[in-house]
Amino acid sequence: MVKVEIVEEKEQQDSRSPYSSPASSRTSSSVSLSSVGTELDGEESFYERIVALADIIPPTTRQSISSRIGKTAGLLKGTGKVVGNLVWILTTSALLVGLPLALVLEDEAKIVQQEKEMLAQQQGAQVR
Repeated sequence: MVKVEIVEEKEQQDSRSPYSSPASSRTSSSVSLSSVGTELDGEESFYERIVALADIIPPTTRQSISSRIGKTAGLLKGTGKVVGNLVWILTTSALLVGLPLALVLEDEAKIVQQEKEMLAQQQGAQVR
């Protein structure tokens, strides 16, 4: 027959085991890791970290990335100039052609309205 016995763990038993560590050392290691993270944040800026990453990327890759970004920026700049010129042409054309045309059409509408009123007055005078 098998006899089952409940054994309570003690700090001394944990310290004898090569695989376990006392609770105080577990919390102290996490505290020390968090303090290391805050110390690095205070000493290094974001820019310095990015500059340090530049050493990881090979020079040929950096050159190709730089040239692609430069070409894209040039393309966007050229496209922006063309679009700006087109917008300028359309707005000035609309002002130079469209505005006088609208004024002439408005004057014509006034003249037609006056002619209708005059005809109505003449017909009213003939009826009496």
